[in-house]
Amino acid sequence: MRNEGLGSWPARRARKTPHRTALIHRDTTLTYAGLYERTTRLAHALSSRGVRRGDRIAYLGPNHPSYLETLFAAGTLGAVFVPLNTRLAGPEIAYQLADSGARALVHGPSHAGLVAGLPGSADVRTYVEVGAAYEELLAGAATEPIDEPVTADDTCIIMYTSGTTGRPKGAMLTHGNLTWNAVNVLVDTDLIADERALVSAPLFHTAGLNMLTLPVLLKGGTCVLVEAFGPDTVLELIERHRITFMFGVPTMFEQMARHPRWTQADLSSLRILTCGGSPVPTPLIATYQERGLTFLQGYGMTEAAPGTLFLDAEHAISKAGSAGVPHFFSDVRVVRPDFTPVGADETGEVVVRGPHVMPGYWGLPEETAASFADGWFRSGDAARVDEDGYVHIVGRSKDMIISGGENVYPAEVEDLLLAHPDVVECAVIGVPDDKWGEVPRAVVVPREGAELDPHDVLASLAGRLAKYKIPKSVVVADALPRTASGKLLKSQVRKRYGSTS
Repeated sequence: MRNEGLGSWPARRARKTPHRTALIHRDTTLTYAGLYERTTRLAHALSSRGVRRGDRIAYLGPNHPSYLETLFAAGTLGAVFVPLNTRLAGPEIAYQLADSGARALVHGPSHAGLVAGLPGSADVRTYVEVGAAYEELLAGAATEPIDEPVTADDTCIIMYTSGTTGRPKGAMLTHGNLTWNAVNVLVDTDLIADERALVSAPLFHTAGLNMLTLPVLLKGGTCVLVEAFGPDTVLELIERHRITFMFGVPTMFEQMARHPRWTQADLSSLRILTCGGSPVPTPLIATYQERGLTFLQGYGMTEAAPGTLFLDAEHAISKAGSAGVPHFFSDVRVVRPDFTPVGADETGEVVVRGPHVMPGYWGLPEETAASFADGWFRSGDAARVDEDGYVHIVGRSKDMIISGGENVYPAEVEDLLLAHPDVVECAVIGVPDDKWGEVPRAVVVPREGAELDPHDVLASLAGRLAKYKIPKSVVVADALPRTASGKLLKSQVRKRYGSTS
């Protein structure tokens, strides 16, 4: 087999475990043999429509088996898969299609209206809607194996970053990047062949795809695909399918814990809960501990495919608040501006190197060059390392607040705010101040049914932080703006709540 990339995975799994279940979606069950056949048919169908090696194939739609079939079909042809965020507006989708130069677009019926309204593109020649047209396309396609030479260094996916500032950039992730990331997950999370993963996080997000779905499929487990997260649906599916592994952002796990079914739900099958996007609040950790469940937290970035740091179950409590230590095949340093390592508890920038780190941004050589130094990818995130080597993320370097000449890292303040029993979400931003230049302001979201007193919130920080780090004001909000993947949009928080009033 000349294909060393993801496109060969269905064939390799089909020869080892053809009758095992690969995917479940609603009432549809697909074995590994079935996944291989459908992937091969789709690859032939796209090839017959002119898609060639190196061409970009985009996908727009919720979690569905066709998503993974399209990904693997692209890999089979040596083409490049471009996942599109379903929550983006038409102009944003049009930008990513044009920027990537996508040749084909496969989309769910839920997005047919948006696709119909897109401006004409000189690049997109093939449109396929999932449903009857998609199934007809597969039914008429050949099933002969395709053995296109694909190497680990070939680009597999162009995954656009969240675009929290400016235009989103397309991170080029190679087949090797994705494979090594999956190996890191297998090593550090102890996945087994009988894993049954609930995929309710969107597949267009790097965590849902690369930290959950691909490692489970590599191992030969089963992925249960859900179009959208809903606490009632998720609790029901955990029981019905005896789910062992799931990923979510803290707000998802919070909604589950607040649901009326929480206390009676049978969660005995769950072995692994991984969480990302933001730190897990201490009260939420305790709530899940009461059910015998421990969160595995980590830190990553799209450019690193994404796993970078990981906090294992053994240290989940003793090192709570830490992002852990580097994944097995990952090297991480925290450095000063001159690139020398920081001392214990000194703040610096996180840099990462390893076989899972992208070679660069699509079509942006200058931005790529600026993002690397001596082979290390510069994350732009600020962190400190404790005496045991555990890395504590303290915020984006650009989010740092300079108050009276002192540096205030929002994440450090946010960690303590989240320890307040009535605070479920928070963000700390800088606001102008005549005396200090800028001072911290906390924007907090109360627990359902709770009434937050701003004075009480600030009082909870007294003696736990230096005075200059304690916010000078508190704003109570109903919710915080986030991307579809759960990442906090600090730029929007500043825009909404950053006035001096």
